[in-house]
Amino acid sequence: MSTVPMITLDNGVEIPQLGLGVWQVEDAFVEGVLEAAFAAGYRHIDSAAAYGNEAGVGRAVVASGLPRDEIFVTTKLQNEDQGYDSTLRAFDASMDRLGLDHVDLYLIHWQSLKKDKYVETWKAFEQLYADKRVRAIGVSNFHIPALQRLFAETDLRPAVNQIELHPHLPQDELRAFNAENDIVTQAWSPLAQGGLVNDPTLKAIGAKYGKTPSQVAIRWHLQLGNVVLPKSKTPSRIAENIDVFDFALDNEDMASIADLETGVRTGGDPDLVD
Repeated sequence: MSTVPMITLDNGVEIPQLGLGVWQVEDAFVEGVLEAAFAAGYRHIDSAAAYGNEAGVGRAVVASGLPRDEIFVTTKLQNEDQGYDSTLRAFDASMDRLGLDHVDLYLIHWQSLKKDKYVETWKAFEQLYADKRVRAIGVSNFHIPALQRLFAETDLRPAVNQIELHPHLPQDELRAFNAENDIVTQAWSPLAQGGLVNDPTLKAIGAKYGKTPSQVAIRWHLQLGNVVLPKSKTPSRIAENIDVFDFALDNEDMASIADLETGVRTGGDPDLVD
């Protein structure tokens, strides 16, 4: 049973607010990782073609014995497959690897400004959505100008924008833009790739509630309204990361965490990644 609250996307589809990211989880091991995650109460899995583990994710979903409509599965289009026809082919390949009859959310992985194919790619996403092969479509690592171009040149707005986001990089302007346009913000690298696990401020806040710095950071995301996607291969850490619904940060806590902003990324800058 899951205790994770749901957020409603702009088309009415509900998405669990906390999920498990499986970046850098090898296909051979992802089934065991997801078995632990499902046992802990996770029902939202975030994968991508580039992760090389879609097949294992699909096997784990089937092996779980859980009803398919209780598990929210996201995957993403690789940069090299951007373009209208190539997107449709790449989606078919992802579905073959997953072995599922649909995905719940399909994302363009990066805006890839040098390729300049994200508009035609998005039109292919719109076709997949019209064909009911995906329940929702969105983007990942998109900045405001690219989003505005999609608004101007296509018919549907992304339901989700998944971005690097953590207390060092809170992305206030982009989060506000997403919210103004009914785009749900998802946070990847929500713990700054482990850079927050020993943070003194988060440790002090956690001591008040009997929680770890990681749990405090995840709670911060939830209270901001983000969908948060912590990644771990370790069952104990997987269980720890979802044990965040029995406490709440107060205004002083939130203000202290706001002071941690440095603007430093742990991953690539979307304006440069191609």
